[in-house]
Amino acid sequence: MSRTLVIAPQWIGDAVMSEPLLAGLSARGEALTVAALPSVAPVYRAMPQVREVIELPFAHGRLDLGARWRIARSLRGRFDAAIVLPNSAKAALLPWFAGIARRIGYVGEHRYALLNQRLPDPPGRPPMVQTYGALSGAPLADDAAPRLALPAQAVDAALGSAGLSRGAYWAFAPGAEYGPAKRWPIGHYAALARGLFEQSGVPVALLGSRAEAALCEQLARAAPGACRVLAGQTSLLDAIALVSAARALVSNDSGLMHVAAAFGVPQVAVFGSTSPEHTPPLNRRARVLWLKSELGLTCMPCFERTCRYGHTACLTGVEPARVESALRSALAEATP
Repeated sequence: MSRTLVIAPQWIGDAVMSEPLLAGLSARGEALTVAALPSVAPVYRAMPQVREVIELPFAHGRLDLGARWRIARSLRGRFDAAIVLPNSAKAALLPWFAGIARRIGYVGEHRYALLNQRLPDPPGRPPMVQTYGALSGAPLADDAAPRLALPAQAVDAALGSAGLSRGAYWAFAPGAEYGPAKRWPIGHYAALARGLFEQSGVPVALLGSRAEAALCEQLARAAPGACRVLAGQTSLLDAIALVSAARALVSNDSGLMHVAAAFGVPQVAVFGSTSPEHTPPLNRRARVLWLKSELGLTCMPCFERTCRYGHTACLTGVEPARVESALRSALAEATP
């Protein structure tokens, strides 16, 4: 059995989209260990095919050369191959330092010495699932989609801590770590939360990181009584569990959007500055709202962190009623 080390990407959504690659490697008999930053390691704990997750103590964006060398020494002799998912040079240092014989990845930052099985960088922005899948050496099926799984007791524990019940809450993920050009307006989220709560009596759980807690508090104030702010109050693993048990999720193009898709949760994803052609939620119960043609904005997609024109019309133009209608459609798809 081949022993393979996978160097994980740094973003939650990218981590989720690597699952079909790992599923394919596991199916052909490879024993998988994933080395990941703590910010994405819980995603890989929701992939049953991953035997071990090594959390890397590296600061985001820093070289941390000494730490990489020390960890690499502890990995020597353990692996036959390494697949490096990020395109940075520093991501490829660990398997190189560890002396792993086969080191696979895209050329990225001119990694000619660090990798010995290199794929040319794909042109443009092709679908991420297929981009990662190509690193296995065997193309994925066209309909390949990420799938996550958690033990029922882990989900029940997260629900108990949050005071929620399965299917008895809506989930919103109004943040987007990449930047405000990906965020549907808080006023729009609040209008949707008020409407859903008035119609169903079911609360809206606001999920996200600690950095997004203030944003969620603002939303909750604009929708009095409708929301429960859980952003920054749960671990990422618990947030994943809460997404998996929600009635439905409404989000921007974000990591939790991909988590919901991987659990088959009914969802609506609002895209603006980014493109669903590159990172769509691969879920038949997903509804994507991306109004490039309808709004006639030639700047879409810009892939910028902030709107260069200061109006984010690509997002403000998506009305709450439009999202609610899409949500009803997603829920109808989920009904047998």
